[in-house]
Amino acid sequence: MEKKAYLKIILAASLWGGIGVFVKILSSLGLTSMQGVAARNLVASAVFFLYLLFTDRPALKIDPRHWYYFFGSGVCGLLFFNWCYFSTISASSMSVAAVLLYTSPVFVMIMSAFLFKEPITPVKVAALAVTFVGCMLSTGLLPLGQTAIAPLTLLSGLGAGFGYALYSILSKAALSKYPASTVSFYTILFCAVLALPISGLYRRTDLLANGTFWMGSLGIGLLCCAVPSLLYTQGLLHAEAGKASIMATAELLVATLLGILIYHEEITPYKLLGMAAIFGAILLLNRPVRTKNT
Repeated sequence: MEKKAYLKIILAASLWGGIGVFVKILSSLGLTSMQGVAARNLVASAVFFLYLLFTDRPALKIDPRHWYYFFGSGVCGLLFFNWCYFSTISASSMSVAAVLLYTSPVFVMIMSAFLFKEPITPVKVAALAVTFVGCMLSTGLLPLGQTAIAPLTLLSGLGAGFGYALYSILSKAALSKYPASTVSFYTILFCAVLALPISGLYRRTDLLANGTFWMGSLGIGLLCCAVPSLLYTQGLLHAEAGKASIMATAELLVATLLGILIYHEEITPYKLLGMAAIFGAILLLNRPVRTKNT
């Protein structure tokens, strides 16, 4: 059961790694980063609603008194993470944003130790260190000294990591009350409801008849939001939040590969070494636990 949980998390992260492809499609239409976030979550919540309506209608029922679970995971977690992440991309680059985003395992590991009493083991610390070095190598921030990061960019990047950590932690808390499909749907719905007025996407009525907009929105909403969010939340049911957040760095691995294959980004020894380090950290966390014979 635990292995299947981690497989779902890795698959979810791999789908998230394709976000950049659809972001480029939406950006070509003049959408801002936050409008892209709104389109992503609006489409995802609509698709998710129809899916649950026909396959698992009881999953749509929640106690209104538990609204704070989904406000936490959807707004404090998902929306805040998206806003910080796209702000970092705008101010610097995808590489810098990705590295700073994956400081999230540090926040998750610390919060999980206090909230869920998850142990901080030497293996987790080693995997975390290897993952972070791998991220830096993959995105070109190593060797050190070649990339300057502005203080505000650093702050927004760390905010993305913190928001991503909150998404994992608060989703896990909601799972104590509701099934994964319910948590995923309402997290995305709360994010969409607040993202729409903030982004001003409702003013872009010209996009309703644009096929490229719907292709990009369905791609980023269905393949890169609804499906991976459900898989990730299901995985959290039987996985430690700390391990899950580190395994989710497979997203960076996939994003790097897509950049090379589709956009012909440069392949460097540092990038290959970084990808190998991330994959190695995932294998380290997935190694079987040896039990002592008594």
